[in-house]
Amino acid sequence: MEKIGFIGLGRMGKGMASNLRKKGFELMVLDIDPAPVAALVALGAQDGQSVARIAKDCRIVITMLPTALEVEQVALGPEGVFAHAAPGSVLMDMSTIDPLATDRLSAAAQAHGMTLVDAPVGRLAEHADRGESLFMVGASDADFTRVRPLLDAMGTTVYHCGPVGTGERTKLVNNFVAITLTQVNAEALALSQRFGLDLTKTLSVLLGTSANNGQLRMNFPAKVLADDTAPGFTIDLAHKDLGLVMGAAHAEKVPMPVASAVFESYSAARANEFGAKDFSCIADALCDAARIPRARVPKGWKPD
Repeated sequence: MEKIGFIGLGRMGKGMASNLRKKGFELMVLDIDPAPVAALVALGAQDGQSVARIAKDCRIVITMLPTALEVEQVALGPEGVFAHAAPGSVLMDMSTIDPLATDRLSAAAQAHGMTLVDAPVGRLAEHADRGESLFMVGASDADFTRVRPLLDAMGTTVYHCGPVGTGERTKLVNNFVAITLTQVNAEALALSQRFGLDLTKTLSVLLGTSANNGQLRMNFPAKVLADDTAPGFTIDLAHKDLGLVMGAAHAEKVPMPVASAVFESYSAARANEFGAKDFSCIADALCDAARIPRARVPKGWKPD
């Protein structure tokens, strides 16, 4: 079994790396925060200590980092992955970044005798904790076969979207829809509140017609409507991803008027200190702005 390096043990990465270790993979880990490193070491992983050491010791290196800046620093720097990894190694980036950065990283990997896989993650942090993530993978057939056991250990659903770069591009399409639906749901809930409607009856109607959507059925009842604002996916990250969506769309000359409007709504939420909360809390941000009582369901309420 190949030794695996895992760089980036944030809210998603820690759960994913933990599942790799629990499934028996030999793991070296690294993060700027020592706490998740210690937690993984307690599970039997090895403290990687530096990017260069991980690159030298591991034939597959996974990155799960906030933005393209961090990914490119880890990959391209003089003490980075490409400078120290053996030919034939694979960098599997699971971050959500600009697809053009993915293209640049793939070209740089090839110049160093390596290959790149982009495998951004679907679903939320609690799914990562339980090993139930969804992955959208851009890779050659050979690399996909090579990394598939790791993906199966971290998740339940794996889609090979095509060659390198298609995973990131699919993720942006997915997140555009998910984040936009969250905005639409929030506006609908605010309007229901202003009308003085019974929220549970309104939700029953919405969930029983073509207005139904996954965010309204699964995420909202478990998060903002239940007064749980702890982030599975933050407003800050949703805002970041919408920026990536618009940048990538503009590069391809695709107008995105809805994305632009939702982006500015999330900008306003961040300005009002909602950035670190779950992205379903865009509903609270809208209700607060309109001075409407926040939408909440009775304790224990579940969708029909």
